[in-house]
Amino acid sequence: MSDKNNRAFYNWLSLTGFIITANSLLLILVLYLYSVIASQSNTNLGLYIYIILPVFLVLGLLLIPLGIIINIRKRKAAGHPNEYWPLVDLNKRQDWATVVKIFLITSIFLVATAMGSYRAYQYTESNEFCGKLCHQVEEPEYITYQHSSHARVSCVGCHVGKGSDWYVKSKLSGLYQVYSVLFNKYPRPILTPIHNMRPVSETCEGCHWPEKFYSRKLHVQRSYLSDSANTEWNISLLMKIGPEFNSKENSEGIHWHINKNFKIEYASDTRNRERIPWVKLTNLKTGEVKIYKDEENPTDEKILASLEKRTMNCMDCHNRASHLFKSAPDYIDNAFVTGLLPKNLPFFKEAAMEALKMPFKDKDAAMHTISETVLKYYKDKHPEVLKSDELRINIAIAAVQEEYKINDFPAMKADAGQYPNHIGHLESEGCFRCHSDRHKTAKGETISKNCEICHTIIAQGPTGNIAYANINSMLQFVHPTEIREKWKTELCSQCHRELY
Repeated sequence: MSDKNNRAFYNWLSLTGFIITANSLLLILVLYLYSVIASQSNTNLGLYIYIILPVFLVLGLLLIPLGIIINIRKRKAAGHPNEYWPLVDLNKRQDWATVVKIFLITSIFLVATAMGSYRAYQYTESNEFCGKLCHQVEEPEYITYQHSSHARVSCVGCHVGKGSDWYVKSKLSGLYQVYSVLFNKYPRPILTPIHNMRPVSETCEGCHWPEKFYSRKLHVQRSYLSDSANTEWNISLLMKIGPEFNSKENSEGIHWHINKNFKIEYASDTRNRERIPWVKLTNLKTGEVKIYKDEENPTDEKILASLEKRTMNCMDCHNRASHLFKSAPDYIDNAFVTGLLPKNLPFFKEAAMEALKMPFKDKDAAMHTISETVLKYYKDKHPEVLKSDELRINIAIAAVQEEYKINDFPAMKADAGQYPNHIGHLESEGCFRCHSDRHKTAKGETISKNCEICHTIIAQGPTGNIAYANINSMLQFVHPTEIREKWKTELCSQCHRELY
Protein backbone atom coordinates (compact mmCIF):
# COMPACT_ATOMS: atom_id res chain seq x y z
CA MET A 1 0.00 0.00 0.00
CA SER A 2 1.40 3.37 -1.01
CA ASP A 3 2.07 6.27 1.32
CA LYS A 4 -0.62 8.18 -0.53
CA ASN A 5 -3.18 5.55 0.40
CA ASN A 6 -1.88 5.36 3.97
CA ARG A 7 -2.79 9.00 4.54
CA ALA A 8 -6.33 7.88 5.46
CA PHE A 9 -4.95 6.28 8.61
CA TYR A 10 -3.31 9.45 9.86
CA ASN A 11 -5.99 11.30 11.85
CA TRP A 12 -6.52 12.08 15.50
CA LEU A 13 -9.60 9.85 15.92
CA SER A 14 -7.89 6.74 14.52
CA LEU A 15 -4.73 7.54 16.47
CA THR A 16 -6.79 7.89 19.67
CA GLY A 17 -8.49 4.56 18.94
CA PHE A 18 -5.11 2.91 18.41
CA ILE A 19 -3.76 4.28 21.70
CA ILE A 20 -6.90 3.16 23.62
CA THR A 21 -6.73 -0.31 22.03
CA ALA A 22 -3.02 -0.77 22.71
CA ASN A 23 -3.26 0.41 26.31
CA SER A 24 -6.40 -1.66 27.02
CA LEU A 25 -4.77 -4.77 25.57
CA LEU A 26 -1.59 -4.19 27.56
CA LEU A 27 -3.53 -3.66 30.80
CA ILE A 28 -5.64 -6.78 30.20
CA LEU A 29 -2.50 -8.89 29.68
CA VAL A 30 -0.72 -7.43 32.73
CA LEU A 31 -3.75 -7.82 35.02
CA TYR A 32 -4.44 -11.32 33.70
CA LEU A 33 -0.87 -12.41 34.43
CA TYR A 34 -1.15 -10.87 37.89
CA SER A 35 -4.43 -12.75 38.53
CA VAL A 36 -2.73 -16.01 37.51
CA ILE A 37 0.17 -15.60 39.94
CA ALA A 38 -1.89 -13.97 42.74
CA SER A 39 -2.66 -16.30 45.63
CA GLN A 40 -6.18 -14.94 46.17
CA SER A 41 -8.97 -14.03 43.76
CA ASN A 42 -10.11 -10.44 43.54
CA THR A 43 -13.59 -9.47 42.44
CA ASN A 44 -12.63 -6.00 41.20
CA LEU A 45 -9.67 -7.42 39.28
CA GLY A 46 -11.98 -9.76 37.40
CA LEU A 47 -14.35 -6.88 36.73
CA TYR A 48 -11.57 -4.90 35.03
CA ILE A 49 -10.08 -7.85 33.11
CA TYR A 50 -13.28 -9.32 31.69
CA ILE A 51 -15.76 -6.46 31.53
CA ILE A 52 -14.44 -2.88 31.85
CA LEU A 53 -11.16 -3.05 29.87
CA PRO A 54 -12.64 -5.17 27.02
CA VAL A 55 -15.28 -2.44 26.57
CA PHE A 56 -12.51 0.14 26.08
CA LEU A 57 -10.66 -2.28 23.78
CA VAL A 58 -13.68 -2.64 21.51
CA LEU A 59 -14.30 1.12 21.65
CA GLY A 60 -10.73 1.77 20.51
CA LEU A 61 -11.07 -0.72 17.65
CA LEU A 62 -14.25 1.00 16.49
CA LEU A 63 -12.62 4.44 16.57
CA ILE A 64 -9.88 3.40 14.12
CA PRO A 65 -12.12 2.72 11.05
CA LEU A 66 -14.48 5.52 12.10
CA GLY A 67 -11.59 7.98 11.98
CA ILE A 68 -10.58 6.70 8.53
CA ILE A 69 -14.11 7.13 7.16
CA ILE A 70 -14.47 10.64 8.57
CA ASN A 71 -10.99 11.61 7.30
CA ILE A 72 -11.70 10.42 3.76
CA ARG A 73 -15.01 12.27 3.64
CA LYS A 74 -13.43 15.47 4.93
CA ARG A 75 -10.64 15.32 2.34
CA LYS A 76 -13.14 14.75 -0.46
CA ALA A 77 -15.24 17.66 0.76
CA ALA A 78 -12.09 19.80 0.87
CA GLY A 79 -11.39 19.27 -2.83
CA HIS A 80 -9.51 16.01 -2.98
CA PRO A 81 -11.78 13.96 -5.27
CA ASN A 82 -9.13 11.30 -5.80
CA GLU A 83 -9.11 10.34 -2.10
CA TYR A 84 -9.86 6.62 -1.96
CA TRP A 85 -9.67 3.72 0.43
CA PRO A 86 -6.24 2.05 0.44
CA LEU A 87 -5.59 -0.11 -2.62
CA VAL A 88 -4.10 -3.56 -2.14
CA ASP A 89 -1.98 -5.14 -4.86
CA LEU A 90 -1.01 -8.69 -3.92
CA ASN A 91 1.56 -8.69 -6.74
CA LYS A 92 3.59 -6.30 -4.61
CA ARG A 93 5.70 -7.95 -1.92
CA GLN A 94 5.04 -5.12 0.57
CA ASP A 95 1.22 -5.35 0.19
CA TRP A 96 1.33 -9.15 0.47
CA ALA A 97 3.33 -8.94 3.71
CA THR A 98 0.93 -6.35 5.06
CA VAL A 99 -2.11 -8.56 4.32
CA VAL A 100 -0.44 -11.55 6.00
CA LYS A 101 0.30 -9.43 9.10
CA ILE A 102 -3.28 -8.18 9.25
CA PHE A 103 -4.59 -11.75 8.86
CA LEU A 104 -2.36 -13.08 11.66
CA ILE A 105 -3.18 -10.20 14.01
CA THR A 106 -6.91 -10.54 13.29
CA SER A 107 -6.83 -14.32 13.88
CA ILE A 108 -5.00 -13.91 17.17
CA PHE A 109 -7.44 -11.19 18.19
CA LEU A 110 -10.47 -13.32 17.31
CA VAL A 111 -9.13 -16.29 19.28
CA ALA A 112 -8.33 -14.04 22.24
CA THR A 113 -11.77 -12.44 21.97
CA ALA A 114 -13.48 -15.84 21.98
CA MET A 115 -11.48 -16.97 25.00
CA GLY A 116 -12.05 -13.64 26.77
CA SER A 117 -15.78 -13.73 26.04
CA TYR A 118 -16.09 -17.22 27.46
CA ARG A 119 -14.06 -16.22 30.52
CA ALA A 120 -16.27 -13.15 30.93
CA TYR A 121 -19.31 -15.44 30.78
CA GLN A 122 -17.78 -17.68 33.45
CA TYR A 123 -16.90 -14.69 35.61
CA THR A 124 -20.42 -13.21 35.48
CA GLU A 125 -21.80 -16.61 36.46
CA SER A 126 -19.47 -17.00 39.45
CA ASN A 127 -20.49 -16.75 43.10
CA GLU A 128 -17.78 -14.14 43.55
CA PHE A 129 -19.36 -11.89 40.93
CA CYS A 130 -22.85 -12.34 42.38
CA GLY A 131 -21.90 -11.89 46.01
CA LYS A 132 -18.96 -9.51 46.17
CA LEU A 133 -19.28 -7.02 43.33
CA CYS A 134 -21.93 -4.89 45.05
CA HIS A 135 -20.54 -5.62 48.50
CA GLN A 136 -22.90 -3.71 50.80
CA VAL A 137 -26.05 -4.55 48.83
CA GLU A 138 -25.34 -8.26 48.46
CA GLU A 139 -23.52 -8.82 51.76
CA PRO A 140 -26.57 -10.12 53.70
CA GLU A 141 -27.57 -12.61 51.02
CA TYR A 142 -24.00 -13.71 50.27
CA ILE A 143 -23.03 -14.34 53.89
CA THR A 144 -26.23 -16.20 54.77
CA TYR A 145 -25.85 -18.24 51.56
CA GLN A 146 -22.36 -19.32 52.67
CA HIS A 147 -23.86 -20.71 55.90
CA SER A 148 -26.74 -22.52 54.19
CA SER A 149 -27.34 -26.10 53.10
CA HIS A 150 -26.95 -24.89 49.48
CA ALA A 151 -23.51 -23.33 50.01
CA ARG A 152 -21.99 -25.62 47.37
CA VAL A 153 -24.67 -24.85 44.81
CA SER A 154 -23.77 -21.91 42.59
CA CYS A 155 -25.88 -18.76 42.82
CA VAL A 156 -26.88 -19.02 39.15
CA GLY A 157 -27.88 -22.65 39.64
CA CYS A 158 -30.98 -21.41 41.48
CA HIS A 159 -31.35 -17.82 40.30
CA VAL A 160 -30.73 -18.37 36.58
CA GLY A 161 -30.69 -22.07 35.76
CA LYS A 162 -29.78 -23.62 32.43
CA GLY A 163 -30.26 -22.11 28.99
CA SER A 164 -29.25 -18.92 27.21
CA ASP A 165 -32.68 -17.26 27.38
CA TRP A 166 -32.66 -16.92 31.17
CA TYR A 167 -28.99 -15.97 31.12
CA VAL A 168 -29.83 -13.02 28.86
CA LYS A 169 -32.86 -12.12 31.02
CA SER A 170 -30.73 -12.15 34.18
CA LYS A 171 -28.10 -9.87 32.62
CA LEU A 172 -30.74 -7.44 31.36
CA SER A 173 -32.23 -7.40 34.83
CA GLY A 174 -28.74 -6.82 36.17
CA LEU A 175 -28.44 -3.59 34.19
CA TYR A 176 -31.17 -2.02 36.30
CA GLN A 177 -29.49 -3.35 39.43
CA VAL A 178 -26.22 -1.70 38.39
CA TYR A 179 -28.08 1.57 37.85
CA SER A 180 -29.73 1.23 41.27
CA VAL A 181 -26.39 0.71 42.98
CA LEU A 182 -24.58 3.50 41.12
CA PHE A 183 -27.29 6.05 41.87
CA ASN A 184 -28.29 4.71 45.31
CA LYS A 185 -31.81 3.84 44.17
CA TYR A 186 -32.11 0.44 45.85
CA PRO A 187 -34.44 -0.08 48.84
CA ARG A 188 -33.22 -1.06 52.30
CA PRO A 189 -34.02 -3.85 52.93
CA ILE A 190 -34.23 -5.36 49.45
CA LEU A 191 -37.85 -6.28 48.80
CA THR A 192 -38.73 -9.95 48.78
CA PRO A 193 -39.96 -12.23 47.39
CA ILE A 194 -38.46 -11.47 43.99
CA HIS A 195 -41.42 -11.64 41.63
CA ASN A 196 -39.55 -12.38 38.39
CA MET A 197 -37.71 -15.48 39.57
CA ARG A 198 -37.49 -18.44 37.22
CA PRO A 199 -40.13 -21.13 37.95
CA VAL A 200 -38.97 -23.68 40.53
CA SER A 201 -39.87 -26.49 38.13
CA GLU A 202 -36.90 -25.36 36.01
CA THR A 203 -34.43 -24.82 38.88
CA CYS A 204 -35.19 -26.49 42.24
CA GLU A 205 -36.67 -29.60 40.67
CA GLY A 206 -33.38 -30.34 38.94
CA CYS A 207 -32.37 -31.84 42.32
CA HIS A 208 -35.63 -31.97 44.28
CA TRP A 209 -38.34 -33.59 42.22
CA PRO A 210 -41.98 -33.94 43.38
CA GLU A 211 -42.23 -37.65 42.59
CA LYS A 212 -39.53 -38.52 45.11
CA PHE A 213 -40.75 -40.17 48.30
CA TYR A 214 -39.83 -38.26 51.45
CA SER A 215 -39.87 -40.33 54.61
CA ARG A 216 -40.73 -38.94 58.03
CA LYS A 217 -37.94 -37.13 59.82
CA LEU A 218 -36.92 -36.69 63.45
CA HIS A 219 -36.31 -33.05 64.36
CA VAL A 220 -34.64 -32.30 67.70
CA GLN A 221 -34.75 -28.71 68.95
CA ARG A 222 -32.63 -27.61 71.90
CA SER A 223 -33.44 -24.22 73.38
CA TYR A 224 -32.18 -22.36 76.44
CA LEU A 225 -34.20 -20.40 78.96
CA SER A 226 -33.29 -16.97 80.29
CA ASP A 227 -32.62 -18.10 83.84
CA SER A 228 -29.59 -18.44 86.08
CA ALA A 229 -28.65 -21.87 84.73
CA ASN A 230 -29.45 -21.19 81.05
CA THR A 231 -31.71 -24.24 81.42
CA GLU A 232 -31.74 -26.46 78.34
CA TRP A 233 -35.20 -27.35 77.05
CA ASN A 234 -35.52 -30.20 74.58
CA ILE A 235 -38.32 -31.05 72.19
CA SER A 236 -38.24 -33.89 69.66
CA LEU A 237 -40.73 -33.80 66.81
CA LEU A 238 -41.56 -36.51 64.29
CA MET A 239 -42.01 -34.40 61.18
CA LYS A 240 -44.56 -35.90 58.81
CA ILE A 241 -42.79 -34.75 55.67
CA GLY A 242 -44.24 -37.67 53.76
CA PRO A 243 -46.73 -40.47 54.44
CA GLU A 244 -46.18 -43.29 56.90
CA PHE A 245 -45.93 -45.86 54.10
CA ASN A 246 -44.06 -45.47 50.82
CA SER A 247 -46.96 -46.82 48.78
CA LYS A 248 -49.10 -43.82 49.73
CA GLU A 249 -46.66 -41.50 47.90
CA ASN A 250 -47.73 -37.88 48.49
CA SER A 251 -51.27 -38.62 49.61
CA GLU A 252 -50.56 -37.29 53.12
CA GLY A 253 -47.93 -35.45 55.12
CA ILE A 254 -46.43 -32.00 54.62
CA HIS A 255 -45.45 -32.66 51.01
CA TRP A 256 -49.06 -33.38 50.20
CA HIS A 257 -49.02 -29.79 48.96
CA ILE A 258 -47.14 -30.97 45.84
CA ASN A 259 -49.44 -33.93 45.17
CA LYS A 260 -49.78 -34.11 41.38
CA ASN A 261 -53.50 -34.90 41.72
CA PHE A 262 -54.27 -31.53 43.30
CA LYS A 263 -53.67 -27.91 42.45
CA ILE A 264 -53.43 -25.27 45.18
CA GLU A 265 -53.81 -21.61 44.30
CA TYR A 266 -53.77 -18.61 46.60
CA ALA A 267 -53.93 -14.82 46.61
CA SER A 268 -52.08 -12.45 48.92
CA ASP A 269 -52.92 -8.82 49.57
CA THR A 270 -49.38 -7.99 50.75
CA ARG A 271 -46.22 -7.88 48.64
CA ASN A 272 -44.32 -10.19 51.00
CA ARG A 273 -47.17 -12.77 50.89
CA GLU A 274 -47.42 -12.82 54.66
CA ARG A 275 -51.21 -12.48 54.53
CA ILE A 276 -53.25 -14.94 52.47
CA PRO A 277 -57.01 -14.20 52.44
CA TRP A 278 -57.98 -16.62 49.63
CA VAL A 279 -57.07 -20.24 48.85
CA LYS A 280 -58.39 -22.46 46.05
CA LEU A 281 -58.03 -26.26 46.04
CA THR A 282 -58.75 -28.16 42.82
CA ASN A 283 -58.97 -31.95 42.65
CA LEU A 284 -57.52 -32.62 39.20
CA LYS A 285 -58.98 -36.12 39.10
CA THR A 286 -62.58 -35.32 39.98
CA GLY A 287 -62.70 -31.65 39.06
CA GLU A 288 -63.97 -30.71 42.53
CA VAL A 289 -63.11 -27.15 43.56
CA LYS A 290 -63.04 -25.70 47.08
CA ILE A 291 -62.46 -22.04 47.83
CA TYR A 292 -61.38 -20.99 51.32
CA LYS A 293 -61.61 -17.41 52.56
CA ASP A 294 -60.28 -15.85 55.75
CA GLU A 295 -63.47 -15.12 57.66
CA GLU A 296 -61.87 -13.21 60.53
CA ASN A 297 -60.00 -10.86 58.19
CA PRO A 298 -62.29 -10.60 55.16
CA THR A 299 -61.07 -8.92 51.97
CA ASP A 300 -63.40 -6.91 49.75
CA GLU A 301 -64.52 -8.97 46.75
CA LYS A 302 -63.43 -6.29 44.26
CA ILE A 303 -59.96 -6.18 45.79
CA LEU A 304 -59.84 -9.98 45.91
CA ALA A 305 -60.70 -10.19 42.22
CA SER A 306 -57.81 -7.87 41.37
CA LEU A 307 -55.19 -9.85 43.29
CA GLU A 308 -52.72 -12.14 41.52
CA LYS A 309 -53.69 -15.80 41.78
CA ARG A 310 -50.55 -17.86 42.29
CA THR A 311 -50.12 -21.61 42.07
CA MET A 312 -48.43 -22.86 45.21
CA ASN A 313 -44.88 -24.14 44.74
CA CYS A 314 -41.84 -25.08 46.82
CA MET A 315 -40.77 -21.48 47.43
CA ASP A 316 -44.02 -20.57 49.18
CA CYS A 317 -42.82 -22.60 52.17
CA HIS A 318 -39.07 -22.93 51.51
CA ASN A 319 -38.72 -19.19 51.00
CA ARG A 320 -35.36 -18.96 52.80
CA ALA A 321 -33.81 -22.14 51.42
CA SER A 322 -30.39 -20.56 50.86
CA HIS A 323 -30.58 -17.21 52.63
CA LEU A 324 -31.79 -17.94 56.15
CA PHE A 325 -31.52 -15.06 58.60
CA LYS A 326 -31.62 -16.48 62.13
CA SER A 327 -33.26 -14.52 64.92
CA ALA A 328 -31.30 -13.59 68.03
CA PRO A 329 -32.91 -16.32 70.22
CA ASP A 330 -32.20 -18.86 67.48
CA TYR A 331 -28.54 -18.10 66.90
CA ILE A 332 -27.84 -17.71 70.62
CA ASP A 333 -29.38 -21.15 71.24
CA ASN A 334 -27.31 -22.62 68.40
CA ALA A 335 -24.17 -21.09 69.90
CA PHE A 336 -24.94 -22.85 73.19
CA VAL A 337 -25.51 -26.14 71.36
CA THR A 338 -22.24 -25.94 69.40
CA GLY A 339 -20.22 -24.88 72.43
CA LEU A 340 -19.43 -21.36 71.25
CA LEU A 341 -21.15 -20.14 74.41
CA PRO A 342 -20.60 -21.78 77.82
CA LYS A 343 -23.82 -23.23 79.20
CA ASN A 344 -22.56 -22.90 82.78
CA LEU A 345 -22.04 -19.13 82.60
CA PRO A 346 -24.88 -17.89 84.87
CA PHE A 347 -27.58 -15.70 83.30
CA PHE A 348 -25.75 -15.34 79.97
CA LYS A 349 -28.82 -16.11 77.80
CA GLU A 350 -30.70 -13.31 79.54
CA ALA A 351 -27.73 -10.93 79.26
CA ALA A 352 -27.28 -11.67 75.56
CA MET A 353 -30.98 -11.17 74.79
CA GLU A 354 -30.87 -7.87 76.71
CA ALA A 355 -28.07 -6.69 74.41
CA LEU A 356 -29.68 -7.90 71.18
CA LYS A 357 -33.22 -6.62 71.67
CA MET A 358 -32.42 -3.09 70.41
CA PRO A 359 -31.82 -1.98 66.79
CA PHE A 360 -28.38 -0.77 65.76
CA LYS A 361 -27.30 1.87 63.26
CA ASP A 362 -24.36 -0.12 61.91
CA LYS A 363 -22.15 -3.06 62.81
CA ASP A 364 -19.58 -0.98 64.64
CA ALA A 365 -22.28 0.42 66.89
CA ALA A 366 -23.64 -3.10 67.37
CA MET A 367 -20.26 -4.50 68.42
CA HIS A 368 -19.75 -1.71 70.95
CA THR A 369 -23.29 -1.81 72.35
CA ILE A 370 -23.41 -5.60 72.69
CA SER A 371 -20.23 -5.57 74.75
CA GLU A 372 -21.26 -2.58 76.88
CA THR A 373 -24.78 -3.89 77.51
CA VAL A 374 -23.71 -7.38 78.59
CA LEU A 375 -21.01 -6.02 80.90
CA LYS A 376 -23.43 -3.47 82.36
CA TYR A 377 -26.03 -6.22 82.90
CA TYR A 378 -23.60 -8.22 85.03
CA LYS A 379 -22.23 -5.16 86.77
CA ASP A 380 -25.72 -3.98 87.81
CA LYS A 381 -27.47 -7.31 88.48
CA HIS A 382 -24.83 -9.94 89.14
CA PRO A 383 -21.53 -8.27 90.09
CA GLU A 384 -20.31 -11.44 91.78
CA VAL A 385 -20.48 -13.31 88.45
CA LEU A 386 -18.62 -10.50 86.66
CA LYS A 387 -15.92 -10.58 89.31
CA SER A 388 -15.37 -14.33 89.13
CA ASP A 389 -16.00 -14.92 85.40
CA GLU A 390 -15.02 -11.70 83.61
CA LEU A 391 -12.67 -13.48 81.18
CA ARG A 392 -15.30 -16.04 80.16
CA ILE A 393 -17.91 -13.28 79.84
CA ASN A 394 -15.66 -11.36 77.43
CA ILE A 395 -15.01 -14.51 75.38
CA ALA A 396 -18.76 -15.18 75.26
CA ILE A 397 -19.41 -11.57 74.19
CA ALA A 398 -17.01 -12.04 71.26
CA ALA A 399 -18.94 -15.18 70.22
CA VAL A 400 -22.24 -13.28 70.31
CA GLN A 401 -20.73 -10.51 68.19
CA GLU A 402 -19.59 -13.04 65.58
CA GLU A 403 -23.04 -14.63 65.43
CA TYR A 404 -24.58 -11.18 65.05
CA LYS A 405 -22.30 -10.41 62.10
CA ILE A 406 -23.56 -13.36 60.04
CA ASN A 407 -27.25 -12.89 60.79
CA ASP A 408 -27.94 -9.15 61.18
CA PHE A 409 -26.99 -6.45 58.69
CA PRO A 410 -28.08 -3.01 59.93
CA ALA A 411 -26.74 -1.09 56.92
CA MET A 412 -29.23 -2.96 54.70
CA LYS A 413 -31.82 -3.36 57.49
CA ALA A 414 -31.69 -7.09 56.85
CA ASP A 415 -32.50 -9.52 59.65
CA ALA A 416 -34.93 -12.28 60.62
CA GLY A 417 -37.67 -9.74 61.26
CA GLN A 418 -37.50 -8.41 57.70
CA TYR A 419 -37.00 -11.83 56.10
CA PRO A 420 -39.14 -14.35 58.03
CA ASN A 421 -38.82 -18.07 57.37
CA HIS A 422 -42.12 -19.67 56.35
CA ILE A 423 -41.02 -23.15 57.39
CA GLY A 424 -42.76 -23.67 60.73
CA HIS A 425 -44.70 -21.06 62.65
CA LEU A 426 -42.61 -19.96 65.62
CA GLU A 427 -41.41 -16.48 64.69
CA SER A 428 -43.74 -15.75 61.77
CA GLU A 429 -47.15 -17.07 60.83
CA GLY A 430 -45.54 -19.43 58.31
CA CYS A 431 -47.86 -22.44 58.01
CA PHE A 432 -50.60 -20.55 59.85
CA ARG A 433 -50.96 -18.13 56.94
CA CYS A 434 -53.33 -20.77 55.56
CA HIS A 435 -53.63 -23.38 58.33
CA SER A 436 -55.43 -21.06 60.70
CA ASP A 437 -58.95 -22.46 61.21
CA ARG A 438 -60.01 -19.05 59.87
CA HIS A 439 -60.00 -20.06 56.21
CA LYS A 440 -63.39 -21.61 55.45
CA THR A 441 -65.44 -22.69 52.46
CA ALA A 442 -69.06 -21.69 51.97
CA LYS A 443 -69.97 -25.08 53.50
CA GLY A 444 -67.90 -24.41 56.61
CA GLU A 445 -64.92 -26.65 55.81
CA THR A 446 -61.68 -25.24 57.23
CA ILE A 447 -57.95 -25.47 56.58
CA SER A 448 -57.11 -27.09 59.87
CA LYS A 449 -54.70 -25.65 62.41
CA ASN A 450 -54.23 -29.04 64.08
CA CYS A 451 -50.53 -29.47 64.91
CA GLU A 452 -50.72 -33.25 64.40
CA ILE A 453 -51.19 -32.83 60.65
CA CYS A 454 -47.51 -31.97 60.30
CA HIS A 455 -45.78 -33.38 63.38
CA THR A 456 -46.14 -35.23 66.67
CA ILE A 457 -44.17 -34.63 69.86
CA ILE A 458 -42.30 -37.73 70.98
CA ALA A 459 -40.08 -36.17 73.69
CA GLN A 460 -39.88 -32.88 75.56
CA GLY A 461 -38.62 -31.31 78.76
CA PRO A 462 -35.48 -30.05 80.48
CA THR A 463 -32.26 -32.02 80.31
CA GLY A 464 -32.31 -34.75 82.95
CA ASN A 465 -36.10 -34.78 83.15
CA ILE A 466 -37.27 -35.41 79.59
CA ALA A 467 -40.65 -37.04 79.07
CA TYR A 468 -40.88 -39.62 76.27
CA ALA A 469 -43.91 -40.88 74.37
CA ASN A 470 -44.57 -44.58 73.95
CA ILE A 471 -44.38 -46.07 70.47
CA ASN A 472 -47.24 -44.98 68.20
CA SER A 473 -48.28 -42.33 70.72
CA MET A 474 -47.45 -38.68 71.32
CA LEU A 475 -47.16 -36.04 74.01
CA GLN A 476 -49.21 -32.91 74.46
CA PHE A 477 -47.14 -29.79 74.05
CA VAL A 478 -45.84 -28.19 77.26
CA HIS A 479 -44.56 -24.64 77.04
CA PRO A 480 -41.19 -24.28 78.83
CA THR A 481 -42.39 -21.16 80.70
CA GLU A 482 -45.75 -20.57 82.32
CA ILE A 483 -48.16 -18.97 79.85
CA ARG A 484 -51.22 -20.97 80.94
CA GLU A 485 -53.19 -22.08 77.86
CA LYS A 486 -52.30 -19.15 75.61
CA TRP A 487 -50.42 -21.39 73.18
CA LYS A 488 -53.73 -23.06 72.28
CA THR A 489 -55.52 -19.84 71.37
CA GLU A 490 -52.78 -17.50 70.11
CA LEU A 491 -50.13 -17.81 67.44
CA CYS A 492 -46.57 -18.55 68.57
CA SER A 493 -45.34 -15.58 66.53
CA GLN A 494 -47.38 -13.12 68.59
CA CYS A 495 -44.87 -13.51 71.44
CA HIS A 496 -41.76 -14.89 69.75
CA ARG A 497 -41.64 -12.13 67.14
CA GLU A 498 -41.14 -9.60 69.93
CA LEU A 499 -37.90 -11.31 70.95
CA TYR A 500 -35.94 -9.93 68.00
